[in-house]
Amino acid sequence: MTGTVWLRIVGGMTLSLFAVSAFTPLPELLSAMLRGSGAVRQAPAIVVLGAGVREDGMLSDASLRRTMTAIELYRQGVAPLIVLSGPISPSGRVEAELRQAVARDCAVPGAALLTESRGRTTREEALNITGLLRSRDIGRAVVVADAEQATRARGAFRAAGLDVVTVPVSDVATGARSPSGRLAITRRVVMELLAWAYYRVAGYL
Repeated sequence: MTGTVWLRIVGGMTLSLFAVSAFTPLPELLSAMLRGSGAVRQAPAIVVLGAGVREDGMLSDASLRRTMTAIELYRQGVAPLIVLSGPISPSGRVEAELRQAVARDCAVPGAALLTESRGRTTREEALNITGLLRSRDIGRAVVVADAEQATRARGAFRAAGLDVVTVPVSDVATGARSPSGRLAITRRVVMELLAWAYYRVAGYL
């Protein structure tokens, strides 16, 4: 085939992928597959994975959503302890500490809060938090994670030796049924599939 024909084929495939991603439910279906399933059950601890701090030193929207989800689970009696993860950001603020302040402002007692600020990847969080909980004779937890990240997070924690169920929280603020929302989900799904493949090859799952 000539170069022109190849360009047309690639162009056609690109447009088709764009149309499928923006105007069909496929991104939502793929996201649901990555979320997995499993009922939330009572556990000794709730773990909240990191989601970042904004340039102005405030929690990102995703980080705040995950934190508030954990606080609501705590209020429902799912677990008596919340472990808040999140490393120091380029702004110099520690995400875990910012989350701790939010939880205290929401009337969660300090005795019910732990922070872990060393982990910068899901694997590091799994290893560090599992060690922290194991030192307290805790072998089971509920993990609050990004919706698309849930399956990989569950596998990473189980590989580290902690029995977990995940509570997925969507990090896409816009409506998924709009083209922009579906494209945002598509980007997240693609990135997560690449991360999952890397974790699988590396033996982290």
